[in-house]
Amino acid sequence: MNNSIRTIETERAAPAGGHYVQATLFQNQLYISGQLPVQSDGRHTFEEPFGIQARQAISNLLEILKAAGGEASNLLKVNVYIVGVSHWQEFNSIYSEMLGEEKPARAIIPVPELHHGYLIEVDAVAAVF
Repeated sequence: MNNSIRTIETERAAPAGGHYVQATLFQNQLYISGQLPVQSDGRHTFEEPFGIQARQAISNLLEILKAAGGEASNLLKVNVYIVGVSHWQEFNSIYSEMLGEEKPARAIIPVPELHHGYLIEVDAVAAVF
């Protein structure tokens, strides 16, 4: 069993915007930090409609997972923070499209606001072998 902690970083997802890393891997468990819908070059999308923001946030999460050697089938738990429950159905549709048949445990948490005025943030835990 590997007892070392590894940092996972990829240029294919939004860079960490604070004192954290994109993900941490420990004993085959990958902890993906909260992903706002920031593009991989650091450009913000907070003025874009919810659907574009949701796709970007999920894409960031999946790119980090891929950089760790995983794919959607490795996701164990996904937390989704959305501003306004009115976006719930649209999110669910985009999420199911992007994850396909994979259905990890999930929580959608309505929040009053997110950093920079974003409408969505996602984080996850995955098993990577």
